[in-house]
Amino acid sequence: MKRILFAIIIFNLSIGYAFSQQFHGGVMAGLVGSQVAGDSFSGFKKAGIYAGGFVSLDVGGESSLRMELSYFQKGSRENPTEKNGYRSYLLRLNYIELPILYQYQVGKFNFFGGPSAGFLLGYNESVDQEVISDHQNYNKPARVTLQVNFGFRFGITPEISVDFRTNNSLMNVFSENQTGDVKRFWDYGRYNDALVLSLVYQFR
Repeated sequence: MKRILFAIIIFNLSIGYAFSQQFHGGVMAGLVGSQVAGDSFSGFKKAGIYAGGFVSLDVGGESSLRMELSYFQKGSRENPTEKNGYRSYLLRLNYIELPILYQYQVGKFNFFGGPSAGFLLGYNESVDQEVISDHQNYNKPARVTLQVNFGFRFGITPEISVDFRTNNSLMNVFSENQTGDVKRFWDYGRYNDALVLSLVYQFR
């Protein structure tokens, strides 16, 4: 009986150790620079916040899979200048985003890529400081979007790393097409493009 009990304890400890070696979790937070391809403006001028958490699973060798849940501010901005006739524009798009990423470790670098689904939390669009997103016939943003992510992380310590990534829409981020839309892959529309720089803390 004692031997059986001892074997069960050793087995449970072994499973717990293996589980802890396979799964990792952490949090991240950083800044976003974004634009909307298809509007009449260009440049990653819209600043935003990016924050969330993740769980990763080692799948063998240097490979791992990672699932994230993040709050992601995107949009487009044009500040008034003499060149543009002192016109202003601001589009705010706030999402909860769920990426699933494949990762490959090379020394202190971790390269990753994969798709993500975005779920719209809120929006606001204004032209020359006049809000137009509350107009009756306003072309509302799509409630769900699909993106592709590519990037890398650099490890500073075993727990802390710096993450840089691109996040690009694969679908029109608005409900309907309109004049000025651009074609990306299989469809015309307006598309979010974002650059993200964040700090990552992984629990050990």
